[in-house]
Amino acid sequence: MTSDAALSKQRVVVEAVRLADREGVDGLSMRRLAGALGAGAMSLYYYVASKEELLDAMIDVVFEEIELPPEETDWQSAMRRRAVSTRQVLARHPWAIGLMESRTSPGPANLRHREAVTACLRRAGFPVLMATHANWLLDSYVYGFALQEASLPFDTPDEFADMAEDVFLPQLPPDEFPYLNESAAVLAAAGYDPAEEFSFGLDLVLAALEPLRVPT
Repeated sequence: MTSDAALSKQRVVVEAVRLADREGVDGLSMRRLAGALGAGAMSLYYYVASKEELLDAMIDVVFEEIELPPEETDWQSAMRRRAVSTRQVLARHPWAIGLMESRTSPGPANLRHREAVTACLRRAGFPVLMATHANWLLDSYVYGFALQEASLPFDTPDEFADMAEDVFLPQLPPDEFPYLNESAAVLAAAGYDPAEEFSFGLDLVLAALEPLRVPT
């Protein structure tokens, strides 16, 4: 049993993130968190005043893990590194995908991240409104891909091939679904890796944004 005196806000938040990683955020409650910490439920309110404040702090932990766009490279390389890092972090914390844009009291890491992204786009020559468009587009792509990836029933090309052959193809008779049948068979045989779609789509997004800036 942990003494309440051994608690800290950091420990409370870190344990909340661990719980959410294992079980999702919907089941997270102060009582459940207190039990995991071996503390009294009411003692947690000394460190976080409400569930919303706890979620703010948890999302700040997620933003802290995301690599900021580096300043020493071109804007596309910088935003690509940031997008790749965001995808990796959200794969570790899939519960956070739907909460990244929901916080009205963002923490310091959240604000540092947004400032760095905006600075990268503005220094690259995107006017304020166009930088906002670019930020929305990039975030929508990364969050959407992360959400779709988290729901896939397979993790590797081999697992995809097995599912294509054993699950998908039997449901796709070629006389009724000729193109879907062909696609499933060809992709399974080719060792198709759905994870590679991220880079393909990201490159298209970045290329589409390039003509919209005013180079400095």
